[in-house]
Amino acid sequence: MMALLDEKPRFDLGGSYGPNLVLEELLDDETVRARMKQVVLGYGTAQGDADLRAAIAGLNGASAGDVVTTVGSMHALFLLTFILCDRGDDVVLPTPVFPPTRGALDAVGANVRVLPLSFDRGYQLDPADLRPLLSHKTKFVSLATPQNPSGVAIPIEILRDVLALMERTCPQAYLLVDDTYREAAFGNEPVAPSALSLGPKVVTVASLSKCHGAPGLRLGWAITRDAELREQLVRAKFNTVVSNPALEEVLALRVFELRERILGERRTFLAECLAKTERWVLDNSGLVEWVRPSAGAICCVRLRPAAFDDAAVERFYDRLARAGVRVSNGPWFGETARVFRLGFGHLPLPELDAAYKALTNSLTQALRTATMSP
Repeated sequence: MMALLDEKPRFDLGGSYGPNLVLEELLDDETVRARMKQVVLGYGTAQGDADLRAAIAGLNGASAGDVVTTVGSMHALFLLTFILCDRGDDVVLPTPVFPPTRGALDAVGANVRVLPLSFDRGYQLDPADLRPLLSHKTKFVSLATPQNPSGVAIPIEILRDVLALMERTCPQAYLLVDDTYREAAFGNEPVAPSALSLGPKVVTVASLSKCHGAPGLRLGWAITRDAELREQLVRAKFNTVVSNPALEEVLALRVFELRERILGERRTFLAECLAKTERWVLDNSGLVEWVRPSAGAICCVRLRPAAFDDAAVERFYDRLARAGVRVSNGPWFGETARVFRLGFGHLPLPELDAAYKALTNSLTQALRTATMSP
C-alpha cells in the first residue's frame, strides 16, 4: 500500500478514483467566497453539521437524524467494526476486497469468514454460497457495491436475498453496505438504489472521495435507522476525532450544492474512459480478459493462462515497472497474481491512450522474452 502512495509513476493506472476537484471549482462566485470567510474554526458536533447531514440523507432516502459524518468511509467502517465486534465474533467478508476493510476486522480480533468471489463468475455474489458462513455468532456481513477492486455491483434483489438469509440465521446481525461508488454511473446509465430501503438492519457507508472527486476533504458518513447504533457511532466518533473539521464540512456542503454538475461531468468522462478500456481489452483479447464494471473507475483484468505462465506474469510486472506504469496487483486484494486492478478514471484521455500503449508493450515484451529464451 505504501508503494502505491509514495512513488509517482509515469502512468498511474493503480488509483481507484476519478479526476480530483480543484478548490477554485467550489469557490466559483463571490457569495460563496464571502460565506467561506465567515466560517468559525471551532469544534463542530460529533454527529456532524445538520445541513450537511440533511443533504446526505436526502440523496439516500433517509432523514438527517440517521446520518453520522466521519473522516472518510474507512473511518465509518473502523468505528462500526469496533462497536459491533468483540474478539472471536464472526464477520462474513467477500474477497477480493479492499485491504483496509479486512485490516479493521483483524485489529479487533474478529473471526473473518471469507466468501470467495470468482473472476470466472464475474465476481457475482450467490446468496447460496453465503448460507453456510452464517451462524448465531455472526455480527455483520460486510459488502461493497460496486465492489473494490472489480467495480461489479450487487443487484438490490441479491442484497434482499442476503438480508432474508441473515434474518433466518442471525437476526441480530447487521448488513454493512459500502456504496461509495454507487453514484459513479457511466454516462446515462441508471444509478443503483440505496440498500437502506431494505430494512433497519442495513447500514450504509460512503464518502465524497470517489464519485465526487474530493478525497482531500476526508468527508464520509454512515447511515443507520437503528437509534442505539447511531448513538454508539456518535460517541465513538467523539472519542476518536471529536468532530469533522468545520472548514471541510462547509466545503463538503458546497460539493453537494454543485453535485449535479460535478457528477454529470464525471459520468460523461467515466463513460469515455470505459469505452477506451473496452477497446483496449478487445484489441488485446488474445492476451487479457476482463470483467466489465457496473460503475466507478476500476475493473479487474486477467492475464490469460494460455498466454502467460507464472514466469511470464512476473516478467509482465517487471516490464510495467520499467515502463513507468502502475497497476494494483491482485494479491493485495486477495486475488491471484495474474489478475490486476486497472484504474481507468484518473488520467486525462490522451494520457490514458498513452498508458494503454505502454501496457500493451509490456504484455508483448513479456511474451517476446519467453520466445527468445533458450
